[in-house]
Amino acid sequence: MPSRNDSRNDTAVPCPACGQLFTRTGRRRWCSDACRQAAWRRRQPRTPADFGPERPGRDATVYECPGCGERYLGQQRCEECGTFCRRIGPGGACPHCDEPVAVADLAGALSPAPGRQAGGQS
Repeated sequence: MPSRNDSRNDTAVPCPACGQLFTRTGRRRWCSDACRQAAWRRRQPRTPADFGPERPGRDATVYECPGCGERYLGQQRCEECGTFCRRIGPGGACPHCDEPVAVADLAGALSPAPGRQAGGQS
C-alpha cells in the first residue's frame, strides 16, 4: 500500500492530460483544475441531445421592440427607444418591401382560419 504521507513526496510526475511535470500533493492526479476538467470532458460521451436545439444565427433572426413595435433583422436593440427587443424567430428581409419578416408570420398566413378547413369548405 503506498504511503499517503505528503511531506515525503517530492518527486515530479507528468500530468496525464498535458504532460507537464508537477509535484503531487495528497491524492492529486492532475497539475491543475483545467487539466482535470479537460480529462473529465474527454471521458464523457457527447450525444446530439447534449447540444440542444439548433437555432439560426443572430443575423437570420427577427426581433421586435416591445415598446414601439418596430422589427429588426439581426439587431437586438431598438434604434428608436433604445430598449432591448424580443426574439420573434428565424426570418429574413421581404423581397418586395425589404421589411423583416419572420417564418412564423409566413406560416401563420398559410394556415386556415379557425373553424375552416383547408380547401375552402366549412
